[in-house]
Amino acid sequence: LYDDGRRGIRRLTDPDLRIIDQDRDGVQAEVLYGILGASMRLNDPEAAAEMIRIYNEWLADFCDTHPERFAGIACIPGHNMNVALAEIERVAKRGGVRGLEAPLQADMKPLWDPYWDPLWAAVSESRLPLHFHTVGGGRPDTSAYSPPVQRTAWAVYITGFQIQMAHVLMSIIYAGVLERCPQIQVVIGESGIGWIPYLIDHMDLEWEDQFKDLTLTMKPSEYWYRQCKATYQSDRIGIKLLDDLGVENVMWGSDFPHPDGVWPDSQEFINKELGHLPADIRYKIVCENAAKLYGFPLE
Repeated sequence: LYDDGRRGIRRLTDPDLRIIDQDRDGVQAEVLYGILGASMRLNDPEAAAEMIRIYNEWLADFCDTHPERFAGIACIPGHNMNVALAEIERVAKRGGVRGLEAPLQADMKPLWDPYWDPLWAAVSESRLPLHFHTVGGGRPDTSAYSPPVQRTAWAVYITGFQIQMAHVLMSIIYAGVLERCPQIQVVIGESGIGWIPYLIDHMDLEWEDQFKDLTLTMKPSEYWYRQCKATYQSDRIGIKLLDDLGVENVMWGSDFPHPDGVWPDSQEFINKELGHLPADIRYKIVCENAAKLYGFPLE
């Protein structure tokens, strides 16, 4: 895949070639996340906002080629609220995308901050699902350490990506975002699922014990079940906890084209982790839940 890219064969950005790779993996339809990470590395808010606008426009055109196969997730710029609101309105009116990806970067205000209230309102008005893609905190500066210690620090950083998403889920629930905006559907992307049952159960405990003064009208876990989903590519522990997660709150994904994803061996992973489950449960996790959320045809 990557060798072809270096030879100028654009299997990722040519929609017809991309479909061939999805067919090879037995994937009927694909949700495409964006370039927020790349835009953040520019360290130039104006350039990043323009990069995102250009990408979102390209993404809509790309997905329009095969709307039954592609659902694009538009990126939201994170350094300026007015710019973010304008881009949400633009992509919602333009069409061609089926979701929004919220910015997550180390230098921005925490998601429980009222600063974000206009963004939640704009997302709610757009009627597009809101996505938070797994991301780590600030990268550790390991330049003064030996290579083995640097590798240790990197292992901690990479492994902690999914755990960081607990802060996202706690913030949007405790801050009352899902209480005020009951129509927002939230997706925690590429985050794994095994940690979620513990988190929502513990949130319920803390809410019952000392935080009933928050502006919530039901238990924190009930917002999860009503409005949230998480995606994973391989999570043996999480599958054991489906009763606590909610079968309709889980969606499988291959993480194509990242090298740590499961493409082109997705069927092997699905059969290994889901093969013991009833057919209707497997169908929800690998097909129906995503098809309903993104408007894919169910065949």
